Amino acid sequence: MDNRIEEVLDIYHSMIETERNSPRELPPGGRDGGQDQRLRAVGPETGQFINILARSLRAPTILELGTSFGYSGIWLAEAARASGGRLITMEMHDYKSAYARDMAVKAGLADHVEFKVGDAVQMIDALCEGIDFVLVDLWKDLYLPCLEAFYPKLNSGAIIVADNMIRPGGEDVRRYGEAIRARPGILSVLLPVGSGLEVSRFDRG
Repeated sequence: MDNRIEEVLDIYHSMIETERNSPRELPPGGRDGGQDQRLRAVGPETGQFINILARSLRAPTILELGTSFGYSGIWLAEAARASGGRLITMEMHDYKSAYARDMAVKAGLADHVEFKVGDAVQMIDALCEGIDFVLVDLWKDLYLPCLEAFYPKLNSGAIIVADNMIRPGGEDVRRYGEAIRARPGILSVLLPVGSGLEVSRFDRG
């Protein structure tokens, strides 16, 4: 990590610490109301883990589902730069995507990231290229619809990481875990990293 990236990560880590010590409240208008200011970041341990995994791939097309304010995207964009790949990151709200873009610029990584705003399933459907790495970290009821959308677009050897499988867990992530393990060509394991990660690899038979 160079100094620019470390400085940006330090900013995020301060935000994570502040959020951890603040009460959780539903934003005005609910989750899709466009006023949600919570970072909901994967945290340093998961950030390092996904960076290591993505760096292990050669010139990968990395797909991030749930940009939020851009913390995990910094880790993935650094991996994309290091491995000669690129990151496509998808977010419902443009104000979150804009903040993430500004932070990527500060980190010197913006040239390696394509920011997309809109409905994740529709945007995945519109992708015309194969995918080598996926981070699934958006609203949990979208995990399974997104899996159904990106699975046909996976390149052989692709790695998929889904966050929050242990905390908060729940029925939606349980269904995702069952569904991805049932897909042909998938090997998958649940790891107690961060909030719990389902880590899967796809190999075309």
